[in-house]
Amino acid sequence: MRLLFRHPANRRPIPGWPGQRPGIKESTRWVEGYERVAELAAELPDTRLVYVADRESDMIELMARAGDLDTPADWLLRAQHDRALPDGQKLWQTVTSGEELGGISFTLPARHGQKARVVRQQLWARVVDLPHGKNKTIRATCVIAKELDPPAGSTPVEWRLLTNRRAETLAEVVELMDWYRARWEIEILFHILKNGCRIESLQLRTIDGLQRAIALYLIVSWRIAFLMRFGRTCPDLPADLFFDQDEWHAAYLLNKKKPPADRPTLNQVLRLVAMLGGFLARKGDGEPGLRRRSPVHPPAKRLRGELCIRIWFLPCIRKYKFYCTNMTKQNMIFECQGPGSIIRDSQI
Repeated sequence: MRLLFRHPANRRPIPGWPGQRPGIKESTRWVEGYERVAELAAELPDTRLVYVADRESDMIELMARAGDLDTPADWLLRAQHDRALPDGQKLWQTVTSGEELGGISFTLPARHGQKARVVRQQLWARVVDLPHGKNKTIRATCVIAKELDPPAGSTPVEWRLLTNRRAETLAEVVELMDWYRARWEIEILFHILKNGCRIESLQLRTIDGLQRAIALYLIVSWRIAFLMRFGRTCPDLPADLFFDQDEWHAAYLLNKKKPPADRPTLNQVLRLVAMLGGFLARKGDGEPGLRRRSPVHPPAKRLRGELCIRIWFLPCIRKYKFYCTNMTKQNMIFECQGPGSIIRDSQI
């Protein structure tokens, strides 16, 4: 197939082309996402739900839809539009021109080749009326956090948030900041679910089988994200806080190493588990994380019969055990036994 790129003014119209991209607009998915949260709020009246989203969700339509539904769930959006307010002033300048509420500090995790560092931010918050159509406004709270004295060569961490909640004190603003900071952990969870467990590639025959597979992979993804975070932030914690003795013993034995007499640290066990998945553990490789590699299978003699491979397969769940029931040169078939159900190869 040959692709031609032309300036829009020089493109010829395609016969029968309506001039609009088919399918649902990407922007409407954010509104639909809040509607699903609103439905869940009706089923969980005693649970506080918060809809947290990134810059792409900064749409007045989403805020208006939440108001139409009587705001069954709180919303917290990262702002990307410096809107003009009804008095003609700009949103961000109006907020930062007010009194500072105080500051916070937290550790920004390492990412994209950047080392972890401590971030100190100054906070502002103000209730504003955002224009919505002709002679209409939507009331929201705008929170702005600016980093103080960022290191040389680093991009300052600055967040601008919009929410339906009132935040008049420093404690209330810090709570909103904690909610938004949790968004990155949610991103990691779904990154593992989609790219590590590859649930979008599942080709199952029934909805029931798909739901059970996703439920299992969600637990696996949570366990991996949980171990990744603690392995990087608290690497010297004892491994037996996270693994049974049989589990961390198996990690040593599968790597052809003798288990130590004293209990190892969490980081030591996680690196052994990662090495079974292809992690090379070289000096410049950093800490284990999610990275798709070609499958690395232990020798066949280790998997014949009903050898539990929950340590090798994924450091996931203690209530679920994976068994190899059949193996050929090209394929391995597993069974998963857990509380209340058995998921076999015909279902996953």
